[in-house]
Amino acid sequence: MNANNHRLRTWTEQRMISIPQLFFQFYKELNMEDEEALIVMHLLAFHMEGNDFPTPNDLKNRLTMSDHDITSRLQRLMQKGFLEIIRDVDVSGRLYEKYAVYPLWERIVQMMDMKEQQKSAVTLQQEEGELFRLFEEEMGRLLSPLELEKIGSWLDEDKHSPALIKEALKEAVFAGKLSIRYIDRILLEWKKKNITTPQAAQKQTEQFREKQTLNRTPARTTQQETPPSTNKVSFYNWLEERE
Repeated sequence: MNANNHRLRTWTEQRMISIPQLFFQFYKELNMEDEEALIVMHLLAFHMEGNDFPTPNDLKNRLTMSDHDITSRLQRLMQKGFLEIIRDVDVSGRLYEKYAVYPLWERIVQMMDMKEQQKSAVTLQQEEGELFRLFEEEMGRLLSPLELEKIGSWLDEDKHSPALIKEALKEAVFAGKLSIRYIDRILLEWKKKNITTPQAAQKQTEQFREKQTLNRTPARTTQQETPPSTNKVSFYNWLEERE
């Protein structure tokens, strides 16, 4: 094996430096400058090499920055809350200092959570807008101020999801009782039964209809004896529901 191939093997067998991909996605949004991000990456590289507290001179040997620039940027990283110096004790009981980038990872996680919350809020707003549009479509008219207020109370006060309200609307349409009062009764009964998802609501309605079908079916029937109403679909009359 020639010298060039030996060096190539050495390079490829070196440990890879672990830098979370999220760091590259978010460091600009955290108002971190490119030079500061580069210093963080070098600190991670030194950590992989077993040096948790590289000096400005150690960093200078790998960077095209002056001692002053390196020291200044290290201080700014700490002032921004991305980097901290912590004290620890080694196996021999000696006190030592080291850099910790945990505050940076924590800030990135917080930013991810914030973005997820913003995304969820936008999605919810879109779902609510679609909900009002669907009500107007099914009723064939614009909603009155009182109807708008009532639907808003289902969302804001009762904390029903748009999906569950849509399911209640569908149930009212199937039953031929399309009114805000009837839908309100459906949601009230579902809340009493701790039904919070469309899937649970569908299951409860199916169980009711199966029970009604069994109650109407005689033990023994002939083709002539079967009443014409046997094949009709039963609907839950929510306005008559009692506990």
